[in-house]
Order: sequence, then C-alpha cells, then structure tokens
Amino acid sequence: SVFPGVRLPVSSGSPGAQRFTASSEFDISSCPITFYGRTHQRAYVNFTRQNLVVCFSGFYGSRTDGDCIFGPLPDSGSAEFEQYQRIPVLETIVKYSVPSIDTRMDSPTVCLLSLQSTLALIKFGPRSTDAWLPGHQRLQTRRLVQLSVGQDRLGPLGLWVRTFWFLPPGAVYKPATEVSSPETCFRLTCDKDVVLTTSSCGPLERCLGNGSCIPAALYDAIFNPKLDEVCTVTGPALVDFRGGVTSVRDRCSYSLLSLPSVPDFQVVASFQERRRKDVSFLDGVTLRLGGPSVRVHLKQGGRVLVNDATLTLNSPDPLVHPAGVELSKDLTGVTAKVSLSNFTVSVFFDGYTAQIHLQGPVGSALHGLCDNASRSLADLRLPESSSTSCNLLKEAPFSACDINPEPYITACTRTLCSYPDQDGLKCQFLEAYARTCRLKRNATLVGWRTKTECSHPEAFCQDRTCSDHEFCGEKTVGGDTRCFCRAIFASKYRDSNTLGDPTVCNQTSASLTLANCLLEDEGVDYAALHLKDLTCRGRMDEETHMVTFSFNGTNRCGTEVMNNNNQIIYQNTISNHGGSSSVITRRDQVFIDFSCVYSQEAIKAFKIRSSSVIKVITSGVWNYTLTMKAYTDAARTQPVESDTQVGLDQTIWVELKTDGLDGDLLSIVTESCWATNQESDNSSLRYDLIKNGCANPADPTVRVEGNGEGTSNRFSFNMFQFSGRSGNIYMHCKLQLCVKEGNSCIPKCNGARRRRSIRSRTGSPALISMVWTD
Repeated sequence: SVFPGVRLPVSSGSPGAQRFTASSEFDISSCPITFYGRTHQRAYVNFTRQNLVVCFSGFYGSRTDGDCIFGPLPDSGSAEFEQYQRIPVLETIVKYSVPSIDTRMDSPTVCLLSLQSTLALIKFGPRSTDAWLPGHQRLQTRRLVQLSVGQDRLGPLGLWVRTFWFLPPGAVYKPATEVSSPETCFRLTCDKDVVLTTSSCGPLERCLGNGSCIPAALYDAIFNPKLDEVCTVTGPALVDFRGGVTSVRDRCSYSLLSLPSVPDFQVVASFQERRRKDVSFLDGVTLRLGGPSVRVHLKQGGRVLVNDATLTLNSPDPLVHPAGVELSKDLTGVTAKVSLSNFTVSVFFDGYTAQIHLQGPVGSALHGLCDNASRSLADLRLPESSSTSCNLLKEAPFSACDINPEPYITACTRTLCSYPDQDGLKCQFLEAYARTCRLKRNATLVGWRTKTECSHPEAFCQDRTCSDHEFCGEKTVGGDTRCFCRAIFASKYRDSNTLGDPTVCNQTSASLTLANCLLEDEGVDYAALHLKDLTCRGRMDEETHMVTFSFNGTNRCGTEVMNNNNQIIYQNTISNHGGSSSVITRRDQVFIDFSCVYSQEAIKAFKIRSSSVIKVITSGVWNYTLTMKAYTDAARTQPVESDTQVGLDQTIWVELKTDGLDGDLLSIVTESCWATNQESDNSSLRYDLIKNGCANPADPTVRVEGNGEGTSNRFSFNMFQFSGRSGNIYMHCKLQLCVKEGNSCIPKCNGARRRRSIRSRTGSPALISMVWTD
C-alpha cells in the first residue's frame, strides 16, 4: 500500500532512514517478500525517466525476467528507505485500506520506501500475502505490475489513505471480478482475496470463437487446411496424389509435378528399359529450378548431379545447394527438398522408387502426372528428353524449308521414346523431311547431313537377305550390317538362357539346332563350331539361318555312350576349341553340351539268334560255303553277338562272304534282301532292303557296297520293327554267282539300267536267312 503525504508512526529503536538519489540495493531479510511465488530478501531500487522501480531479482533492465513494482518518480529526486518494528496502528491502517485482509501481520519488521507517498512492504498470513503486494503469481506469464492511484479517503486516526489496485498491462480489475472472452476462450478471475487466475485453450488447442476449445490439428484441418500428399513412382507404375494409377510404356521423360504459381519449378521422371524392351522402368528423377539454369538429377546408385557435375554426399547431414535445394543421403536413398513460395516439396529416390511429398495450401493449382494420373501421357511427355535429333528439324538448314516440321518431330519423338536410336533410326526421319522438301518445294537443304552426322543415302542392308525371324541392322553405328534376331523370336531363348531349340533325340541319333542370329549376338561364328569330332560341323539352313549339329549310328562324331544304372546316355559337345595350331586365341571359347538319356526299359532292343549264319551251297560244278554275319561298326570289327543289344534306328552292317570260290573267275551278286515277320521267305508282310542288286530307294538308311565285285559284299541299314507288331524279324538274302569273263557283274544303280549278269548254266540262286529276336 502507498500512504500519500504522511509518515507513519513507528516505535522507537528505528535504525534510521537511508536517503538515496541513485540506484540502490537494500537488505529486506527482516521483512522478506513473497512475490509471484518466490520469496525475496533483497530489494533493488532504480530511478528511470518516468518511474521509480522496485525489483527483487536485480536492478530493472539487467534481468528481463525480474519481478518489479513501478511507482511515480519523487519530485525531490530522492527517496528514503527505513525499517521499523511492528506497530499495531500500522496493521489497523492496512486492514482499513484493504478490507479483504482478514489475517494478522506475521512479520516483526516493516520496510517502508518513502517518496511523496509511502510504500510499505508488510507480510500478512498466507491468504493475504497476494492482497498486500501485487498478487499475480498465478498468471501463466510473469508480468511487471504498475501501481496507479485509485481513490483518496479519510482513514483511521485522521490520516488520508490512497488505495491502489494491482494492474496487469492494459486493464484494471477489482477484487471479486470475472472477465471472459468467448472469441478468444480467455477467462480472468480476480477473487475477493485479490487472487488473479486465468484460463484459456491449451498449447495444443485452438478456440472456436464460442468459448470452446478443440485440438489444434482438427482446427487447422477445418479452418486452415493444407495439402499433405504423396505421389509414388516405382517400375513403370505411378500412383498419384488421389490414388489414381497409370503406367508408362516407353522410354521418354514425363512431368510429375509443376506449380503454376512457381513457373520455374518442375519434377521430371525418366524411364528406360531393363530386361525386356516392351517394359520400361523408372530410371531417374530430375528437379528443374530457375528455368533452364539448374537441373538436380537423382540417379541410380545414390548419385546426384547438379547440371552435369557430380555432387558428393558423404553423410546424412543435409547439404544446401546455392539453388536452395537441400540434399541428403543415407542407406535408404537420396532426398532432395526445396521450399518454394507456400510449398514444400521433398523428392526421395532409391534407384527404383521415387516418392514426391508435397505440402502447401489447399486449392492450389497443380500440374503433372502426380496431380492426375488419368491425363493423357502424350500431354505430359517431354519431347526434348527422347532425342535432340528430332528438334534439329526446327533449326537451320531445315528451317529454310517452309513445310511444317512438327508432324515429323512428333513422329520422331514417339518412335525414339519406344525404340533406341539404332540402325540409323534418327536419320530416317530427317531424311524423310529433307526428301519431302525436295519433292514438294524443290528445295535442297545444303549441309544437313554434316550437321546431323547422317551418312549419304543408300538402301539400307542392300543385297542382304534375312529370315522371317530376323531383321537387318547395323553392327556398329554407321558400320557393317548383319541379321539380328527379332525381339519376340529371341525372347523365348533368352528367357531360358539358351541359343536354340532343345535337343531332338532318337534311338541312336541326336540333333541340336541353334539360331545363328543368337550366336552372332554372342560374337560366335557358327563356321568355327564343331562336335567332339572336328570334322562334324553345323549345317546352316539357307532360308531359316538355323544351324543344326547332329550325330547318328553311322557317324557318332565322337559321341560318348555311357551307362548309368538303368539309363543309357549319349553325350556330345559343340565347341570352337581345337583344330587350331595357334597357341593363343582372342575369342571366348564356346562349350555347348547336349545329350540324350534313355531308360533301358524304354528302349526296344533286338538280339541276333546266331552271331553268324553259315550255309554250304552246291551250284552246278561249284561247291562253296556262304556266311552271313552282322556288325555294329563300318569297319566290321565289332560283331553282333548273341548277347548284343541292338536298338531301333541303330545302324547294322551285314557281310555276305563265300569260301571255296575262285575269285578270279567268279563273283557273287546279292540280288535281293528283305525282311519278314515269319520264318517263311514268302510271308505276305515283307520289307525290301535290296532290290535288283541295289539299295531300296525308299529307305535312305540302306547302303550296298562291293556288290558283284568279288566273292563277298556287304550292306548296311538302320534297325527297325514292323509297325504295330512285335516278335522276331527274319532277314533273307538271295545271291547269284556271276562269271566275270566277258561280263559286267556289278549292278548299275542310281537310275541306270543294270546289265544282267550271265549266270552259270548249272548255278542256281542261293538263299540265306538271319533271325533277329526282340
């Protein structure tokens, strides 16, 4: 309280007044003050231009969070500080001035600050502490309190007393007062004990303007809505901000996001093929800033390029580029973040997936696939990304032609988005435009080939013929040409990592067919390939360009035959190794194994009833022995024994040999050989091997050797069985003696008319038979 114009009566024993004219510090430990919930034992008094200030945590101005009381400046420019012992009259005066105080003074000492009026620092009981000194300790924020004159009235003992209220900045509240503001949800109460309390919305709440508080997040969603959207691109697929989905099917670049309110900003995605030409995948993301000046490229492998310069990011700590892009890298990928006007855009890329996180005001205009995936891809395709060659049609010397180049540029762009710039493809569009100008305007575009590096015109792949599954293309840019596999044809082989068709297996033969265009893709010359026998090489079909390698019972080409439990395995290898005397090679060696595996139970096998058939023949004056014997090799070193198994389609060599004939005079001619399913040589079911001394032209496996040349001859055939029948096969041969002198005993085959041999008048044909059992 302040008592204007009077000095209070005090008891004897006063330590005396301390007059001061400058800032001073006083010990008030004998009358400690509790102010804003803190107890102070020292007072600091300042003189300012307008006020005298009493603070309790340091001089005013030195600590901004100090607790202070502002009072009027004394006219004399000085003040006095005095300490007195407790006197009853002072307690009476105070209670008269502040009726709400109903407790007793509990301090034995009173501290007085005298100017024109007197400021008394007096401590009462707990309920009245806040009443005597400014009681705002319950405020959320500690405030400076200014004392202001309220009213003057005649107090007890005839002294004039001025009562002061405690004022927060800008308002005055009397005890037992309540103030509320529904617009701000603020409520203030100054109770009868002069205890000031306030309430309002919490730090995570917002006022609705009707006295109600709601969570801040809900309030912002209703009254301050903002964009907070994510767009995802992975593989060829894109999911936009609203959940719409689309797929990119070419190798172009597309605008993912642009902001009309920020015209120099754009996020661009580029796509490229991977394992298949018909499916494109996200390959990189570019942020375009400041028009054409800044390009931030996010590449696979965590690489970041600003324009064409590689930027090194060694830690997850953000690096801020001068263009305003914040770049960071961690084990998951690279992130580029930029703040533009009211927007924040964050782009994450891990080499396969990109996610664009957009934050900004609701209702803002957006553009790009991330805004609307259902838009036409052609509208958002960036033509300059496919090939700069297409846009050359806008420049000199093409600009000298007044024919609109845009249709050609569009056709060029769309094509090069879907197909790589190979086989002179870019030049084809430039050539077509130049020729159109010449035909329609009689205009020659001088120097365009030099500028575009397109060669002079000549028919592409002139005089080179490719098969239906091939096309003609360049080995190198502007270089030689060859036949390449068409993508669909090649895909079935590349998916299985092969160079041709599966092995075709027969009983004693096998073949493997390779695609020459696939061999050339691997840099392999088919002419250098061979089986284990270097003489067995591939045969190329001139129409299909397929190369076939094969072996059979007649020529095994080094094939190894192995037994593995109940399996018989025929194995060979195609390679380009061997046959060269050079100690070095500059080509990769090729090894292609192929084999046929048969289960022995599945193989139809025959055995000969007798390893050889011997028959004694008497023909006229000649007596001789005729032997019929079978072998499994052309050299006739491996005879077929009674325990030898012979498979279907296996080549068998049969020798017919006589003993007892004069070879200088006579020769033996095998007139015919045939097979029956019965022992009788006249069975109705018959298959001819030799007819009229010659191999049956209907069976290409039959070969006859030495017939009519001497006292022995031989033939070979591939083993067979009668269709739909099982059982033994009986092989019969009829032979005739021929006198050599003056006669040609050798049959004339291959279409020539055979001269008939002159038989001995006493001779008769000899018949010999061999039995094969199954």
